Amino acid sequence: MTIAIISDVHGNRPAFEAVLADIAAVGCDRVWCLGDLVGYGAEPDRCVELARTHAELCLAGNHDLAVIGALPVSEFSAWALEAALWTQRTIAPDSVAFLRSLRSSAERDGIGLFHASPRDPVWEYVLSVTQAEACLDRQTERIALIGHSHVALSFSRLDGAATVGVTHQPAETVDLAAGRWLLNPGSVGQPRDGDPRAAWLELDLDRGAAVYQRIAYDIDAAAAAILSAGLPDGLAERLRYGQ
Repeated sequence: MTIAIISDVHGNRPAFEAVLADIAAVGCDRVWCLGDLVGYGAEPDRCVELARTHAELCLAGNHDLAVIGALPVSEFSAWALEAALWTQRTIAPDSVAFLRSLRSSAERDGIGLFHASPRDPVWEYVLSVTQAEACLDRQTERIALIGHSHVALSFSRLDGAATVGVTHQPAETVDLAAGRWLLNPGSVGQPRDGDPRAAWLELDLDRGAAVYQRIAYDIDAAAAAILSAGLPDGLAERLRYGQ
């Protein structure tokens, strides 16, 4: 069984559609989403609709929680705050109802799923080996999936070895047969690792392996939607640089 792991769509409909087409071409059996369907981007309702249609499992991210009023928007940066308030004003009631039904962590097939981390499913950015070690100690599952940082990476700790962190390039395969793992697929809608292409992770449970995937999408269309909505220009411009 192969599972497509996606995260951090952030209202970017062109990126989400490109990833879903790529997932279909690869032939994954299921789609799991680690949260943040909304925020930053200008098409939240369409992204919620696509998630409801295609994702077997979906978590709530911090932006999702802020939009439904379950998290204070005052904790956000200026751009994130402006996008969250805009989304609150424009999002459809059906989309809000779906976001309210989600939780920030789950377990499936012996795998832990967290929007942010096993220690803090909502807020922690796991970007260092020190943070990863603490999370690997905390998680009860051998393999955990995390999002939130928008960086395609993994942390692993093999028996008797130190924890290692790796930022992954497209088409890199990770052997999951041994050790404890944290896997981050990167971001569908707003990558922050210098590669502007939409990111997702192909998880093969039968083979015990994961493949990091990237797919180009229509950045101009996503940027134009942001500008048309009156959101900050920087949210459109950053898409072109993967930052």
